[in-house]
Amino acid sequence: MRNFRSISLIILLLIVICNRKAGFAQETQTLDFATDTLNRKKLALVAITGASVYAGSIAGLYNLWYKNYPQSSFHFFNDNKEWLQMDKCAHVTSSYYIGLVGYGALRWSGVPEKKAVWYGGMTGFVYLTAIEVMDGLSQEWGASPFDLVANTLGTTLFISQQLAWHEQKFVLKYSFHSSPYAQHNTDQLGNTLLQNIVKDYNGQTYWISANISSLGLQLTRFPKWLNIAAGYGAEGMTGGFSNPSEINGVPVPYSDRYRQFYIAADIDLSRIPVKSKTLKLILNTIGFIKIPMPALEFNKNGVKFHPLYF
Repeated sequence: MRNFRSISLIILLLIVICNRKAGFAQETQTLDFATDTLNRKKLALVAITGASVYAGSIAGLYNLWYKNYPQSSFHFFNDNKEWLQMDKCAHVTSSYYIGLVGYGALRWSGVPEKKAVWYGGMTGFVYLTAIEVMDGLSQEWGASPFDLVANTLGTTLFISQQLAWHEQKFVLKYSFHSSPYAQHNTDQLGNTLLQNIVKDYNGQTYWISANISSLGLQLTRFPKWLNIAAGYGAEGMTGGFSNPSEINGVPVPYSDRYRQFYIAADIDLSRIPVKSKTLKLILNTIGFIKIPMPALEFNKNGVKFHPLYF
């Protein structure tokens, strides 16, 4: 079972929370601490920190997931139909944000813009590709071509915007609400709220959020922090590829698996003008979370309005 891929989201959240101070500044989305004068001490700190996080997390993943399973020659595994592609959204989002943090760290060190975009922006792809290699060498799983595609999409989204506009007009976001399905398969979907947030794809929604002001719609009625977001989710899943009729001898109620699409307003917290550096750091830290707002849901059963969607 490949639900261990949710670990990439855990790593994403930890990296973003610990390093989001290297994120984008308000309004212009340019780095207010960036410099084109290379600071070798800062660069060394970034290199040591990055290498430590990489080595530590890879070692942790190996001990947690891989060492108790037999190894094999490198091979691929087709998991494209698993979880209605919700895990692929997690990969896209993870590679995007790890690349953003990598870029911010290099600019903080004084690495020139273009080099920081390419070298920093590629960190998410490189990191997640290393996990795919470990998958491919495990007899239990296998490398996923579709995960590699998803990693590439997230990296491309960050790099292309930064090269073209020197800002992120379209950002990826994440939201979660509790679902009734996790209780039927706690091994794969989680047994606690924290585990559910990471594992239960039924409660997760992934968003692409566009800033109205930066797209040229400079109307006074639209504040610069207002976004419009499109989301994707799925529901009714108690298993990866299909829903089991029982788990460990316990019957699992039937549920219909289906996709969900959303349209909602959003807030770009990094564009809210604040003077307090502490408040700015807090807003930047939680900026990857989709702010609960009214939303329209589109699914195979029709259209549903949510007064407040998480």
